[in-house]
Amino acid sequence: MTTTPQNKNGFQDHYEVLQLSPNADTQTINRVYRILVKRYHPDRNTGTEDKFNEIVEAYRVLSDPDARAAYDVKYDENRTSVLKIFKGAASSDSFDSDRRIFEGILSLLYIARRRSPDRGGMGVIQLERLLGCPAEHLEFHVWYLLEKSWILRQNNGQLAITVAGIDHMIQDTGLVLRRDRMIAERSEPEPPQL
Repeated sequence: MTTTPQNKNGFQDHYEVLQLSPNADTQTINRVYRILVKRYHPDRNTGTEDKFNEIVEAYRVLSDPDARAAYDVKYDENRTSVLKIFKGAASSDSFDSDRRIFEGILSLLYIARRRSPDRGGMGVIQLERLLGCPAEHLEFHVWYLLEKSWILRQNNGQLAITVAGIDHMIQDTGLVLRRDRMIAERSEPEPPQL
């Protein structure tokens, strides 16, 4: 069973698994696949079987022209339903816009880390889609967050938030975790609801 990144509708993002643009040509897909398969092959690295299976499944779909065409229709439908955080963004050169992009990146990476503490990362292409901002416009923001050590680049190339990044969000942006999202302490049984 694979654990390909899915949204709440169950859509599997094969482009994200291979860290490819949806416009990637066949040669690029083949080249990236060969690199990733070598890197994550279970015989070379223990504990990478799930990632390896994700890569193989993504390649199976994207390397077959008919399967890819059918997948691209679903991909485009899913893409239009993804929430765009910066729909009403003003000028991309303003400090306010930069602040919102910094917060957007940190927020998305925070959510990814909460969902999967050991592997909670995202690729630049996924950030680009979710933020509604071209990857070229994110380069400065990613550089800054890396330099501040608020995010890091994982071995798989994805970006992930660090402890310092979470602390920054809690202290400077006033992030408050709702009590119902926290794990209840075992020592204190909750009173029955009436």
